[in-house]
Amino acid sequence: MLLEKVDIPEGKRGQWTVERFDIPKHSLAFTYGHRAPSPGIYTRLLRGQHCVMSDTDAEMRDHYGAVINAKGHILLNGLGIGMVLKGCLKKPEVTKATVIEIDPDVIALVGPHYTDPRVEIIRADAYAYQPPKGVRYGMVWHDIWSDICSDNLEGMVKLHRKYGRRTDWQGSWCRWECERGR
Repeated sequence: MLLEKVDIPEGKRGQWTVERFDIPKHSLAFTYGHRAPSPGIYTRLLRGQHCVMSDTDAEMRDHYGAVINAKGHILLNGLGIGMVLKGCLKKPEVTKATVIEIDPDVIALVGPHYTDPRVEIIRADAYAYQPPKGVRYGMVWHDIWSDICSDNLEGMVKLHRKYGRRTDWQGSWCRWECERGR
């Protein structure tokens, strides 16, 4: 299985917290359509009290396309808890992984747990980052939004235009959900 739960430790840095949480077997709090996660113990990244990312099976389904399409030099806009990065690194055809993350506290909290020599984490804004001239990516994945909202579509379109000629495949987290919600 390419996508699986992360094994980073719990911790806190600035406004960010990595913590384990439990979805009980008979929980009704998490029954929201096809994105409903299964009961179990998971890891999440919180900004304050707001969950930005988790490693639930529902979230894994959201990112499956990125990992399946990962090959060669990949670019991930957004580190989160590193679940997508971890999945991509399981593939021997991934030769390099460049991760763009804007928040130094997320990098400090999560980054040290991904020591594979193929990984380069760059502190930058995804919209402002300029890839080196002539670099082509096998896959680009944009996951810099903390909520599924049609307001994100403008940013997704901007990033897709930016990398359209630089990659074999690209996608954005829950773009289909945002387009459906228009």
